[in-house]
Amino acid sequence: MNVPMSGRRAQAARNDEVILQSARAVFVADPSAPIAAVAEHAGVGISALYRRYPSKEELLRRLCLDGLKRYNAEAEAALAALTGGGDPWTAFEGFLRGLTDADTHSLTQNLAGTFTPTDDHMRESARAEELNTALFDAVKEAGVIRPDIELNDLTMLLEQQTAIKIGSPERISELRHRYLTLTLDALRAGPARATPLPGSAPTARELGERWIPRHKS
Repeated sequence: MNVPMSGRRAQAARNDEVILQSARAVFVADPSAPIAAVAEHAGVGISALYRRYPSKEELLRRLCLDGLKRYNAEAEAALAALTGGGDPWTAFEGFLRGLTDADTHSLTQNLAGTFTPTDDHMRESARAEELNTALFDAVKEAGVIRPDIELNDLTMLLEQQTAIKIGSPERISELRHRYLTLTLDALRAGPARATPLPGSAPTARELGERWIPRHKS
């Protein structure tokens, strides 16, 4: 039976979630940003932040570990679908779309080198490699992806998704799924496909706004 948290513990959990969401927004956009930017984004005092995370490195470690765990959860779900008799392509596509929604690569590869990994990171990373291999081998054996694709090609394709940062979080997600759809057509074995693309292409204004400096008020 789950024991409900006390009011103080529940508030602390909510504060921690706000800090983590702010850290994700700040450091995914700029891993070199100071930890004070996280406190400002979260609307908490720097001392309150330091009570929960003694250093920026500790916060980066937590973000990356969360990303690794989410990645592994998506891979496990895809493998479970395959072993349960699900359609291999559907499982594979669901895996890549789930990773795009979770933006796992912004929390893993994009933060790599900004902190010293712990044993927990090593374990989750090893698990990710094991799951990747099992899933890739299964869809390759099923013949649903083109034969010249290699496992590490998928890593690079997912990293390319993280470079799309135009507009609001909703617009970014829309664009990432638009280009993931193109990628999936290129990955799929068999005759060439032209799946209808979701969303709309970037406008000239959206592309141009990237050149406008963002000054803090």
